[in-house]
Amino acid sequence: MVAKLTQGFWARTARIILRNRILILFLVAAFTFFMGLQWDKMRFSSSQANLLPDEHPVNVQYQSFLNQFGEEGNVIAFAIRDSSLFTTENFNRWNKLSKQLAAFPEVDFVISTDNLQELKKDNTKQEFVLDALIKSPIKSQSELDTITKHLFNDLPFYDNLLYNAESRTVRTVLYLDKDIVNTSVRKDFVLKDLTTLINDFEMETGLDVHVSGMPYIRTLNSQNIIDEIGKFILAALGVTSLIFFFFFRSFRATIISMFVVIIGVMWAFGFLGLLQYEITVLTALIPPLIIVIGIPNCIFLINKYQQEVKKHGNQALSLQRVISKIGNATLMTNVTTASGFATFIITDSKLLKEFGIVASINIIGIFIISLLVIPIVYSFMSLPKTKHLKHLNKRWIDAFVNWMEHLVREKRISVYIVSIALLVISIIGIYQIKISGSPIEDMPKNKQFFKDIRFFEEEFDGIMPVEIVVDTKSPKGIMKPATLKRMDQLSDVVEEIPELSRPVSVVNLVKYSKQAFYNGIPKYYQLPTTQEHNFIMQVAAKSSGNSNLLKSFADSTGQIARITTFMKDVGTERMEAIESRLQENIDKFFPSERYDVYMTGSALIFLKGTKYLVKNLVLSLAFAIFLIALFMAYLFRSFRMIIISLIPNLLPLVITAGVMGFVGVPIKPSTILVFSIAFGISVDDTIHFLAKYRQELIANKWRIQKSVYAALRETGVSMFYTSIVLFFGFSVFTISNFGGTVALGALVSATLLFAMLANLVLLPSLLLSLERSIANKEVLKKPQIDILPKEEMRRGKNVDDGTS
Repeated sequence: MVAKLTQGFWARTARIILRNRILILFLVAAFTFFMGLQWDKMRFSSSQANLLPDEHPVNVQYQSFLNQFGEEGNVIAFAIRDSSLFTTENFNRWNKLSKQLAAFPEVDFVISTDNLQELKKDNTKQEFVLDALIKSPIKSQSELDTITKHLFNDLPFYDNLLYNAESRTVRTVLYLDKDIVNTSVRKDFVLKDLTTLINDFEMETGLDVHVSGMPYIRTLNSQNIIDEIGKFILAALGVTSLIFFFFFRSFRATIISMFVVIIGVMWAFGFLGLLQYEITVLTALIPPLIIVIGIPNCIFLINKYQQEVKKHGNQALSLQRVISKIGNATLMTNVTTASGFATFIITDSKLLKEFGIVASINIIGIFIISLLVIPIVYSFMSLPKTKHLKHLNKRWIDAFVNWMEHLVREKRISVYIVSIALLVISIIGIYQIKISGSPIEDMPKNKQFFKDIRFFEEEFDGIMPVEIVVDTKSPKGIMKPATLKRMDQLSDVVEEIPELSRPVSVVNLVKYSKQAFYNGIPKYYQLPTTQEHNFIMQVAAKSSGNSNLLKSFADSTGQIARITTFMKDVGTERMEAIESRLQENIDKFFPSERYDVYMTGSALIFLKGTKYLVKNLVLSLAFAIFLIALFMAYLFRSFRMIIISLIPNLLPLVITAGVMGFVGVPIKPSTILVFSIAFGISVDDTIHFLAKYRQELIANKWRIQKSVYAALRETGVSMFYTSIVLFFGFSVFTISNFGGTVALGALVSATLLFAMLANLVLLPSLLLSLERSIANKEVLKKPQIDILPKEEMRRGKNVDDGTS
């Protein structure tokens, strides 16, 4: 009953489409125009991707830290490692640069050699005062030498903050206004004002300025994402159109297909604007994905139209059959593909949820566009010429199908041996997979800003903030000698870890106060003794400059303080080892009954987010498999068929995971997407093959062998066509500058290639080997839905009739 209703629905749909051609084209054009109007609402991501849900305990702590101390990632650093800097002219120009930077309204303040304040003791007033290191432009080389010697030798407070004494690298640290760090204002400032200033400085002095810091890195990284969108779209259009033309040898068919997918791209951007989702490294992939996934729809529809024309030459009947016979099959395959993306919606990650929503909506959208536009456009054109139908009889295609049939007929044992061997080897590889939680690992390695990241890691031991928050549970508890001593002990542990930079906290300020108290002698840069503490703190309390410095390290009540360090780009295992060592020492130095101490910062947030994401995406993949299994159950009403259909789709995923382990591609936010995407797409081939197989069973009086070979010959060519398009289409992403996008493209391409071979060789082999188990009434019942129409139940020697 359901099958009859389905057939009737598609017959009515075909009549409606072909009788209302002008109206439908007008509606498509109007909706496309409406989507074009939404483009100005598109927003490019200004904030760092947070993979954790808002209510996650780690995220709650991070937000608490931000509320207490403000945005941590608001620092941009400029550094020069060149002896030529230490000339009067160049050093004065360097100091001028810091004045120029500080003049911008987007800048909160700047710390540099130009405005460096030296803490000194005023013996008359018995208080500390801040005295400028440089009071006026430097006039002589001897004056400069004296200043730099004093800076490098006598001011340890600024070591690793403004200079590296060993390499004599000097840097300026800019603090952006916290209110604009996560807005588009930051982008304009970095790309225009900041870049212009640095370029001017380099031209005037001939010095090379290294620039880094999370706001700068995120801005240039986002700009690279924007630049790549256009590159991906052009590359996807170019590759798919060439392959399409190679198969069909028709400019008309190629242009129509490109027209369809371009409309799909316009809709994709429109939905991003309409839903007001940010364009991230993931959502930037959707427009080219729509091109890659949309072309197979065009192949099915145009191929079917040309076959119908070749068969009877009646244009109206051909177009009607294209819609009524291909509509249901194409809908089902697009639904399964969309389901693979839609499973990301169940994750708690905002980044993935938005990607899943937009991708799944647009996959259904490109199906609707294809089904409406292609038959209508062809209805206004003349019938295809004989030369346009030649592709339906290619010898090399026959040779490919014959090869597959030979493997299934004669080499089934070899097929199983190879499959089992690949499974075993892949499982071994899976155990070698590592998880990566580095926020900079996927960034373009050939860009200058990435090279500058490595420079700052070498000179200042990292750029990713790690924060340790100490709550003493009592006002002014931070300045108690016992607390300062505990913080100093923990800081020593941090300094011993080579991947972490020298920590900065209120402890440094207290040490600097003691040094100032003893007239700036460097050896007194240490914590005061118990006897010294009260007296030095009394002097410090009178000093307004000291209290201003204190604001950066502790809250206004003196109850909560921060210890700030920066981490190098390290592997997840090492990052976890560092976290474990720090936590062990936190528990050792800070009794839980007296202190609340926790670690946070963007480096740890990304690590926790990656691990959380992996767990969620394993669930989403399991959910995708469950959804497809349900679909198969509804379609074939056979548990055995569900198992048989899942094997050739799960094996390629296992093989890909094994390859990742052997070649060292880690599990990370970009590569974990491979499995759900590839599974949702590859299962289409299984549906096509089994639908045709079931149909052949009915036509061939339940003779399984004959039905399997007939289905293989019928479906093999179109499965090959679409798999080639998908393989090269996803390979487009390997031209990316982002390591994660390259890995995503390569892995999905490889998985789909494995899936095609599994569906064309392993699946029919299983059906033949298990024919006694599956040749029963359970399988042979009339299905709930006829994917393929009854009149298609014939064996053909040409390219698949469009149902595959």
